[in-house]
Amino acid sequence: MRINISGKHMDVTDALKELIEKKIKKLDKFFDEDTDVKVVLSVEKDRNIMEATIHHEGLIIRSEDHTRDMYTTVDKVVRKLEKQLLSHKSKLAARFKNGAFKEDEKYSDLEAEMAQEVVKRKSFPIKPMSVDEAIMQMNLLAHSFFVFVNDETDKVNVIYIRVDGQIGLLEPEYNK
Repeated sequence: MRINISGKHMDVTDALKELIEKKIKKLDKFFDEDTDVKVVLSVEKDRNIMEATIHHEGLIIRSEDHTRDMYTTVDKVVRKLEKQLLSHKSKLAARFKNGAFKEDEKYSDLEAEMAQEVVKRKSFPIKPMSVDEAIMQMNLLAHSFFVFVNDETDKVNVIYIRVDGQIGLLEPEYNK
């Protein structure tokens, strides 16, 4: 597992790097050695933010959180990553290291709690439009996201409202 730790508008101390590496390496049991983890730490006002992204064989697992204390933030992000891995373990087991997901009683309650299923399906007509038109449409519908066909690229895109209140755009990238 290769871990890349960087700070945005802050210096990352050696003690903090060691802690992050120690905590992230606990997730190593799920992956082969060819896994990259990118950790970005930042501080905004009284918020200590950590973003962690795991890249493994074309799969991306990401978690982000913030608290007033960076050490607490690290714990929360690592816990979230582990929950994500465990909640999708049946789907991921075939892609990850054989035996990474052993039956463990301490996780069975967590898995039951996190079981999710589709409770509603919705179909809707989709038409090509500009990004600005999609933003307007999202706002008119009072939704937090909007799916549309980008009239410039003829690809399905998603406009969404980010946690910071700004607008985000998801554009698919097809692997060949």
